[in-house]
Amino acid sequence: MRVLSFNVQNLRLRTPGGAERLDGARDGGAPQDPLDFADRRLTAAVLAQADADFCLLQEVFDRTSLDYFHDHLLRGAGAALWPWRACLPGNDGAGRDLAVLARRPFAAQSHARLLPADLVLQGQAGTRADLPVFSRDCLAVALGGVALYGVHFKAPVADLDAAWTRRRAEALGVRRLIEQRFDDPATALWLVMGDLNDPRTDPERAVAPLLAPFGVDLTERMPETERWTWWQAPRARGCPDAMIASPALAARWPRAVPQAIRIGMSRDAGGTQPRLADVGEARPHASDHAALVLDLPGL
Repeated sequence: MRVLSFNVQNLRLRTPGGAERLDGARDGGAPQDPLDFADRRLTAAVLAQADADFCLLQEVFDRTSLDYFHDHLLRGAGAALWPWRACLPGNDGAGRDLAVLARRPFAAQSHARLLPADLVLQGQAGTRADLPVFSRDCLAVALGGVALYGVHFKAPVADLDAAWTRRRAEALGVRRLIEQRFDDPATALWLVMGDLNDPRTDPERAVAPLLAPFGVDLTERMPETERWTWWQAPRARGCPDAMIASPALAARWPRAVPQAIRIGMSRDAGGTQPRLADVGEARPHASDHAALVLDLPGL
C-alpha cells in the first residue's frame, strides 16, 4: 500500500454566477485568478503520478469541493480513481479541512469537537476549557491493519509562542487518542501523517510528545538534503509535513522511507527534481507543499 500526505493549499469550489470553478493553490489574492485552473490541473497531475492507494489531503474546503476535483480534474489527469472519499468539517473557520481519497473502504472518525477534558489535558498550556483541542481536526482512519491519524496543526504565525503551545497541546491530544485506543502503543501499527507546521529549528519541537521514544519520525530516514517539503518565497525551505510511525510499524518496514514529490512545486523552490511542463517560476504550481508518499509493501 502506498500512502500520501499533501497540503493542497486552499482547494475550494466556488460558483460565481452559477459557474463552477476551483480556487487555485494560493493564499488570498483576487477572487478569481487566471492561473487558478492551471494550478489545479497541476495538483491533479501530482496526485495522478504519485498513484497512492490512500491520500490524506489538507486544506480542502468541503466534500463538494473534493468530489468536484476528483470527478473533473483527477479523471482528466488520467488517474486511477479513488471511489471512497471523505471530508469532515473541522474547526478552521476558513474551511481548511482534512480530506481522504482511498481505493479501498475505510472508516473515518473526526475529533474536531474534543475539549481538553476529553483528553485529560485540563490546564495544559495552549488549551482553553471551552475550546476544541485541535485547530482543525485529528482525523482517525482505520485502513486495513493500520490506524492512521491525519492532522494539520496550528501554523507558526503571528504570536509564535502561542502557536507553539497550541501545537504542543495538539501533539499531546493525538498521543492521548493513540494511548486511549491501544493498551501498548509501541506494539500497535499506527501512523500520524499530515502538516505538523512545526519548525525543526525550534530549540524544542512542539511535537516532541509524538517523537522518540513514543514514535519514529520516518522523515529522519530521508537524506538530509531531501528533507524539505515546503517553499514560499522569500522564506527558507521547511519540512512541516511528516509521517510519524509507531515503533512496531517502523520495525516492520525498516526500509520504508518517505519520498517528497516536488514535480508540482514552483521552479523558484529549486532542488534537483524536474518539474511538470506547465509549472511556472512562481505560478502556476500544484501547491506550496510537496506531496509526501510512503510505501508499506504487503499491507
